[in-house]
Amino acid sequence: MDPAPGGAVSRRPTPRLLTALAGGVPDRTPVWFMRQAGRYQPAYRALRARYSMLELASTPALAAEVTVAPVRDLGVDAAILFSDIMVPMGPAGVAFEIQEGVGPVVARPIRDAAAVAALREVDPARDLPEVLEAVERSTAALGGVPLIGFAGAPFTLASYLIEGRPSRQYVETKRLMWSDPGLWDALMEHLSRVVGAHLAAQAHAGASVLQVFDSWAGALSRADYQARVAPHMRRLFAQLAPLGVPVISFAVGASHLVEVMADGPTALSVDWREPLGHVRQRVPRGMPLQGNLDPVALLAPWPHLVSQAEAVLAEGGSQGFVFNLGHGILPSTDPDTVRRLVQWVHDAAAPGRTDGGARP
Repeated sequence: MDPAPGGAVSRRPTPRLLTALAGGVPDRTPVWFMRQAGRYQPAYRALRARYSMLELASTPALAAEVTVAPVRDLGVDAAILFSDIMVPMGPAGVAFEIQEGVGPVVARPIRDAAAVAALREVDPARDLPEVLEAVERSTAALGGVPLIGFAGAPFTLASYLIEGRPSRQYVETKRLMWSDPGLWDALMEHLSRVVGAHLAAQAHAGASVLQVFDSWAGALSRADYQARVAPHMRRLFAQLAPLGVPVISFAVGASHLVEVMADGPTALSVDWREPLGHVRQRVPRGMPLQGNLDPVALLAPWPHLVSQAEAVLAEGGSQGFVFNLGHGILPSTDPDTVRRLVQWVHDAAAPGRTDGGARP
């Protein structure tokens, strides 16, 4: 709360993002972007010329600087912590590196009971103090703008650990899941505990929203997801519920999983493949949604981008909706286009506006 003239105390307005995630109607549609801190930004590229991605993420002052910059530079309504979903896997005993142009590469893939049993529990306060310090520094610098903490979902982490690197077919992941359900569940239960502790620690350190990235869940059939993944996700969301912070769940190419994925989180973040209006008909009434502009639209001519953004706003509506992309910002995106789109979304949702905000 802020002091008001005459010594009275005034209440700071609820941030737009939190209003939308509570199912309300904010004064303007909140907007932020996945990967809004990244290679499309000249300042970030300059830092990456000096530091690796993991060095940035493990240095609290630098991680906070990268986290906060998009709020200052773009005018977005939230920051998301600069980190990586694999960060808690190091303390869990997994040796990995982030290879340029590839992604996470695990030195010894986990494919048997001995490897699963060797995984360690993670205490974020003991094992990841640099992450919690980055959260605290970012929260202090944001001055009331929400910070989103995040983690990878158990299935997506499992797929990296089992495959050893990003995959298209997830052959080894599915082989283990189908051939040894008991071992699969043991791995998922361990990862759920790690993810839950990691997210809870970020919330206690100051994050006011959490997002779970189940990036590769779309690789599973609905039956497999429902039987082998959904129970672990429900337990994870139940573990997070006492924190009292909104939890967003996101997956790519998972339109066939909407109803199952909507069981547990506060909000669902949707990729660009399914119109938001269709998704609203398939999730619990009043469930907030986030999304779902195709990231490639940011590379299109401005009139086309506006047309795409208008469609997203029309589908999303004014209540319980957060404007975002259907995946992360692409490295070749022009920062000026992103900045212009943020302002356009805010103007399009301004009270009393009747033209939808469209302009040349």
